[in-house]
Amino acid sequence: MRRLVIIDHPLVQVKLGSLRDRNTPSTEFRRALRETAALMFFLATADLPTTPETVQTPLAPCASVRLERPLVLAPILRAGLGLLEGVFDLVAEAQIAHLGMYRDEATLKPVTYYAKVPPEIDRAEVILLDPMLATGHSAAAAVAALKEKGAVNIRFLCLVSCPAGIEHFHAQHPEVPIYTAAVDERLNENGYIVPGLGDAGDRFFGT
Repeated sequence: MRRLVIIDHPLVQVKLGSLRDRNTPSTEFRRALRETAALMFFLATADLPTTPETVQTPLAPCASVRLERPLVLAPILRAGLGLLEGVFDLVAEAQIAHLGMYRDEATLKPVTYYAKVPPEIDRAEVILLDPMLATGHSAAAAVAALKEKGAVNIRFLCLVSCPAGIEHFHAQHPEVPIYTAAVDERLNENGYIVPGLGDAGDRFFGT
């Protein structure tokens, strides 16, 4: 499995352009974020392991498959909830892990205030969700928290990333693949991705 996958599907890239646009209102931003998350999740899970089974159609038995492992969606609060809405529509059977983290604006380091995961996370496919991979500290801390709870099979899905965040994340968790729609140029002095799309949480929640 590749450690960095850039999802350059045309529909994803068009919607990403809308998300980047400073003139996109919160209502449109929410819709575009949900739709982009669904498209990216669909592509990022194309190689999930399955197990054969047989189902009975109205006419005859038919070969089918089911997921080999349970699916756990793990949004980083609060911005990750915007991605969760789009993904959960596709896999309503998935369980949810909640990771509460915020970035200390002075140190740019993550502060964890909540971590609640399903009991079977040790045998699940875990999809970590957060719109931005900026410094990489929050995402790396989130993966560490999931591992402490027993998670083994983890993927990270984000809209926009940057070289510094990717480098830090994979220095801490080299085996965890990153699925992103864009690798932007750099971080500014405040730790925001440039050009990025601003604060995804503020834009999603209208704060």
